[in-house]
Amino acid sequence: MPQDLALTGWSSLLRREWLPTLAILLGGVLLQSMNVLMVTTVLPSIVRELGGVAVLNWPTTAYLASSIVAASCAGALASVIGPRAVYCAGVATFALGALFCSLAQSMDWIVAGRLVQGFGGGLEAAVAYVVLRETFPEAVWSRAVALMSTSWSVSVLLGPLVGGLFARFGDWRGAFVTAAVVAIVLMAGAFFTLPSAISKRQASRLGVPAGRVALICLAIAAVSFASVAVWQLAKVGLIVLAIAALAAMLRLDRGASRRLLPSDAFSWSTPTGVALWLVLLLSITFSPLQIYVPLFLQQLHGLDPLTAGLVVATASLAWSTGSIVTAGASPSRADRLMSIGPVTMAASLIALAVLLPHAAILWLIPAIALLGAGIGQCWPFVAQRVMAGAREGDETVAASSVPTVQQIGVALGAATAGVIANASGLSGALSDEGVARAAFWLPVSFVVPAVLALLASLRLSRLWAQR
Repeated sequence: MPQDLALTGWSSLLRREWLPTLAILLGGVLLQSMNVLMVTTVLPSIVRELGGVAVLNWPTTAYLASSIVAASCAGALASVIGPRAVYCAGVATFALGALFCSLAQSMDWIVAGRLVQGFGGGLEAAVAYVVLRETFPEAVWSRAVALMSTSWSVSVLLGPLVGGLFARFGDWRGAFVTAAVVAIVLMAGAFFTLPSAISKRQASRLGVPAGRVALICLAIAAVSFASVAVWQLAKVGLIVLAIAALAAMLRLDRGASRRLLPSDAFSWSTPTGVALWLVLLLSITFSPLQIYVPLFLQQLHGLDPLTAGLVVATASLAWSTGSIVTAGASPSRADRLMSIGPVTMAASLIALAVLLPHAAILWLIPAIALLGAGIGQCWPFVAQRVMAGAREGDETVAASSVPTVQQIGVALGAATAGVIANASGLSGALSDEGVARAAFWLPVSFVVPAVLALLASLRLSRLWAQR
């Protein structure tokens, strides 16, 4: 496929033969994003009914840990049984998990249901990138990624609307039933649309790296348990264990014949390696917004669940808008956008730390939107460079590594946010004083990964110029 397709604009992507596949991929992102925003909106209501504020981040970390396990299997499964079967199995499993959550009698049930949901969501998300790389030429990858991000714009209304309406009328369980219905509809469409097999060029000898995936899950679990550990020594020990588990996973993966990540993953000397660092750090930086800010808005500003969900969803709308506006940028401009993005996110987090405890809601909305705009303006180019910079033989695993590393980043960010929130006083009873302290320290703490993301973006630009 000629590379000058990129010069013809968005029309190069909207070809008739690609539209059905594109619609299913967009539907999958919509399912995931609507689920995230819906759960974000109803989680404070769940906590008020079932308890468990100290483990407020666990439904998210459980979902993401399970997603990572599934994503690690997606490439191997797609090579063996085809992307259509994997995608359909993923959305069906997602639906089962949602139905389980709708029957929850305690927070433990929610966590278990989210584990099941996460496995289905991980299969669907990872195989979507495999399908994207198989279906579309490299010239339109950044636009395809940006267009997939636009589904977040639709979910900005649907997710909080569904979750907020059910929460407002005291029936948060109905929100999970709705998610299950959407998943079943998507499964039917995928069955008649997606390819049943991938080409020999994309198929490779991929296995399921169970030991390495277990190390990732151990790291996420260790940080999550650190958020509720009583003794400071235990907290430090669990965090050290998490770092050691991740380091061991990377070391084992680089020497494996069947890898979970590309052979140069997190290398500081290759574009794909540095781009994956950027995926990880951007995801960590963005993660606390979806979990804790709705609670802050409801507790400190008196917003109802629907309004709080819509306010937080402005970040997702800004993410999608930023991706669409910038997706066609030239390589030199893309480098600048990838550097400006982390700076924008850091500025947003500082503003939120100052404004969340006491400021009027009208000041908070632009600060929240700025966080989404920062990640949105650089995300298409980061994903494109992970895939385009892949070494020979790493094409499929590089494509599926984008959502895998994104989920690792969000999970680690959510787990770390739990440690910071509980240390700030957000545990036990929901007091205004404890919530206000957490509303300051959480955003301030996550400026650190934003600064590290800036350094990674500068390094990526230099390496890309040397190709």
